[in-house]
Amino acid sequence: MRKTFKGIAVSSGVVIGKALVLPDQEMLVIKKAIPEEKVAGEVARFNAALEKTRNEIKIMHAKVKKEIGGKHSNIFEAHLMILGDPALTTDVEKHIKSEKLSAESIFSRSVNKLVESFEKIEDAYLKERANDVRDIGKRVFKNLTGSTRETLADIKDEVIIFARDLSPSDTVTMKREKVKGFCTDLGGKTSHTAIIARALEIPAIVGLQNISQNVSDGDLVIVDGSLGVIIVNPNEEDLKHYNRKREELIKQNAELSKLRELPAETLDGYKIELSANIEIEDEAKLVVKHGAVGVGLFRTEFLFLNRLDLPTEEEQYNSYFKAAEFLYPNSVIIRTLDLGGDKFLSHLGLSKEENPFLGLRAIRLCLARPELFKTQLRAILRASELKNLKIMFPMISGVEEFLKAKKLLEEVKSDLKKEKIAFDNEMDLGVMIEIPSASLTADILAKEVDFFSIGSNDLIQYTLAIDRVNANMAHMYNPLHPSILRQLKKIVMAAHKEGKWVGMCGEMASDTAFSALLIGIGIDELSTAPVAVPEVKKVIRSTTMSEAKKIAAEVLAFQTLDEVKLYMNAVNKGACKYCK
Repeated sequence: MRKTFKGIAVSSGVVIGKALVLPDQEMLVIKKAIPEEKVAGEVARFNAALEKTRNEIKIMHAKVKKEIGGKHSNIFEAHLMILGDPALTTDVEKHIKSEKLSAESIFSRSVNKLVESFEKIEDAYLKERANDVRDIGKRVFKNLTGSTRETLADIKDEVIIFARDLSPSDTVTMKREKVKGFCTDLGGKTSHTAIIARALEIPAIVGLQNISQNVSDGDLVIVDGSLGVIIVNPNEEDLKHYNRKREELIKQNAELSKLRELPAETLDGYKIELSANIEIEDEAKLVVKHGAVGVGLFRTEFLFLNRLDLPTEEEQYNSYFKAAEFLYPNSVIIRTLDLGGDKFLSHLGLSKEENPFLGLRAIRLCLARPELFKTQLRAILRASELKNLKIMFPMISGVEEFLKAKKLLEEVKSDLKKEKIAFDNEMDLGVMIEIPSASLTADILAKEVDFFSIGSNDLIQYTLAIDRVNANMAHMYNPLHPSILRQLKKIVMAAHKEGKWVGMCGEMASDTAFSALLIGIGIDELSTAPVAVPEVKKVIRSTTMSEAKKIAAEVLAFQTLDEVKLYMNAVNKGACKYCK
């Protein structure tokens, strides 16, 4: 029977293939008594299983560091930390001795209790850590019992993987050429499965709740990683549609790859800076692969996620410098920490907020926790020796916040000078315009900063008072609303009046339906998802600046959203009077 499912799209692409469902191995708490004379041997057996597990994790750590990149290998450093938790080591040993029960009995009970504790926590980040504990537990349990199960390393045919969740050890051991896609019940945009899928450019959908129970081995499935849609047992019409879509994507990618070395330049010679957004330094290779000229947004908060501690100054320095060195001489714009909202870390010791999107987030958090902020600023400055790094502060509401952040930056510079540590003292400093108050005072901010970068996602959300992840309000979240377009024009005019450039790094920049309009409004730089770079470049190279300006002028004259939408639909179909 044909069935469709919708989940969280975390890695784009379309694949059609046979399903392979990985069974979820739960650890059963089996009470098995042991005589006094065997207690010491049981403790030794448990410690041997722990040591074997540590060695396995170290091997996986080295494998990931070599093949995927250093930041992904931090997953396994976190696993080693979990493996050192007394609740899973010394406490287990103590209970084996006191209760005279087998290592499997005590250990499985301890792991399940720890997993339950994590799952009861409301914070989404810590909920996902329950999966890390479960993965560690299963690995130790396997080494204790000597049990085996088919792993992704045993796959012989091309398949699409379905599972309750995929552990880092699952994804590391898989045969990449055999795995066409991932689909899991659990997970979010920052889960291990999502991060690794994006790094490997494998289509993936997570957060499907019970997909692993609704698919059987061998089922024919279609996975649309761009829309987050899965079709199980598709009909002929589905297959025709998605085979055609897949073929079109293959042809399109082949054609677009020819643009990689060409500039993002309009037909009448107007150059646009076309950059890419990255989350970890290892994605710098995707920037080059897809033909961007640098990084317009390095989301540094991902250095802080998927771990149990805060990154050190040295870790941050290595990450920033690696990206700067790989992309030199092209620029890398580093956004300072943007935690809060939907990206929350409990180990920062912050209290829960009723409305986190209007709370202590981004620059507000950094100004409230200067020790955290200064550590990051030191790392960025130290990594700036090649002079191709720029800094931008997120969620600036007005010039006062910018000046406070700049003051802390100057303090860090002063410290580094005293320590005789080299850095780029002339590094450009910009702000993200993503709050209406910043937009309304852009003329004031433009006098103080070196550049603007418009965060369209939040600017739209805060201007229209619409939660962009609320399904009930999705139909009202529209970048073409006249209030948004007028703000964009005013931001550009304010910056250009002071001789400053303006970029955009939100989702609007990645959507080719808006490309001509944005350059017509006067946006100087577009920073998109790496995979979107070729398509945006194609649009830029297919239009003229004079046409784009006429389109923008028409759109800015409209008074209603419906008028704008109708006109832009005509533009994108080539049916407007300025379109060729």
